[in-house]
Amino acid sequence: MAAADGRWWAPWREVDGATILQVDLAPDAEREAHAFALLDDEEKGRWRRFLAARARREFALCRAALRIVLAERLGCDHRLLSFGYGEHGKPFARVKGLPAVIGFNVSHSGPHGLIALAPREALGVDVEERVPRRDLDGIGSLVYGPAERRLLACAEGQDKVHLFFRLWSMKEALIKALGSGFSLNPSRFEVPEPMLQGVRSSLFRFPHASAESWRLLDLGEDRFAAALAYRVSP
Repeated sequence: MAAADGRWWAPWREVDGATILQVDLAPDAEREAHAFALLDDEEKGRWRRFLAARARREFALCRAALRIVLAERLGCDHRLLSFGYGEHGKPFARVKGLPAVIGFNVSHSGPHGLIALAPREALGVDVEERVPRRDLDGIGSLVYGPAERRLLACAEGQDKVHLFFRLWSMKEALIKALGSGFSLNPSRFEVPEPMLQGVRSSLFRFPHASAESWRLLDLGEDRFAAALAYRVSP
């Protein structure tokens, strides 16, 4: 998926004011070396703490792409960018040490990476490679609510695999948009009923914070399950 200018990322979707880029995470030594060189000292230190080659590759390729795209959006040299982290580890961008007015979120799974950018801060994106697993119902019992578990129990074969990852990508996007990490048990909330029936977009409210509305979008396609979530302005 490399572009003519050597970039390993490219526009994928424009939806509701958000730009979503797809990042090619296939092994490529030259590309990985270039990505590593774009990282700052803190990021290189984080890269070294990953023990697996795959984890290093995913981090370097996604973070370097994010760094270049953010710098272009913010009109600055990427070397002026740094990243801070919220209470639950969600990153935010800084330019010369000051918080930047832009929202972003990154997800990767298998050979696929997604980067979402938007003017709003409360933004979450998720991508899931559909890898068959033996006990989807067992895993689902830990992360899904009653209606979601019933739907999963009725599905079979490849339909079950697609449903499992569709549901998970949507729940993960919501958790990432909220920025709470897994301090919020995913089984404590369910995706909106219309989306359980196949609708691709709906409003959502967390049971513990019903005053805030969120927009949830199912962006899945043949290659992977994916979803975007963002807080709706009052």
